[in-house]
Parts: sequence; structure tokens; C-alpha cells
Amino acid sequence: MDAVFRSKVDLWLVGLVLGIAVLVLEFLFEGILPDDSGANLLATVIVVIVLGFCLWLYLSTRYTISSDTLWVKCGPFSWVVPLREIYTIEPTRNPASSPALSLDRLLIRYGDGSELMVSPADKAGFMAAIKKRTKDLSIELPRSKLRGIRTRR
Repeated sequence: MDAVFRSKVDLWLVGLVLGIAVLVLEFLFEGILPDDSGANLLATVIVVIVLGFCLWLYLSTRYTISSDTLWVKCGPFSWVVPLREIYTIEPTRNPASSPALSLDRLLIRYGDGSELMVSPADKAGFMAAIKKRTKDLSIELPRSKLRGIRTRR
């Protein structure tokens, strides 16, 4: 059976996105921008589209671990990582773009140098599921790279 994990969400990040959208709309409706109804309508539509896209990312970001694959879904984007190709998983706070809604992340290195950062809300459960599946596949992840992450016993 597949294990599905939602992304952890940093509330400050949600506040930042919403705050910027509110500021843009405030400028539009307070007359700071030129009084052009076409421009105001276009800017409003753009803000609504950006907020809709952010909501889509928020609602759809998840990490699914099957018997031999980690499948990452984030809005229109998806990644498939064969568990056999994962060679390290380590904690990181790297702010680079990734399918993670929090800066409390795990850096997954796999394949020929590919990297992917995820931020499961239940890191311990995520790591336990990865360990169980890799053990079932007779793969041993190096212990030294799993530091700082507690798994359930």
C-alpha cells in the first residue's frame, strides 16, 4: 500500500504571498496606480490567477511512496524518483525553488547527481516509509546521511 505525505506549510510563507496580493489590490483600489479601468482589471485578474495557482500548489503538494518509487506532485509539476536510485537524504533549509511549502526540508540525492527537496509534515513517518521500502528492495541507505531525522520505532 502506498504511503502519502502532505507537505509541511510555513505560515509566514502563506502570509507573504497573501500580503503581496493584498498590497497590489490595495494600490489598485486606492488610486495609487493610474486610473485606467482596463489596467486595473488586468492587474486584478493577474493577482487572482497567481493566488489561484498558489492555492493549487498548496492543495496538491504531496509525496507518495510506493513499493519502488517516490512520486512527488506539486500543482502541474511532478517528479518520479526510483527508490533504488536514492543514495542520500539529509535535512536542509535551502530556500531554492522546490516542491516544498516549508523551509524545513529534506534534500534527496538520486540518480546521476539529481537533487530534489521535499518538506513532509511528518518527516519521521516519511523516513520510516522510505527505509521500509528500501529495505524491502534490499537497498541500504547510508546511516551517516540520515542524521537529524528521528524515525518511529
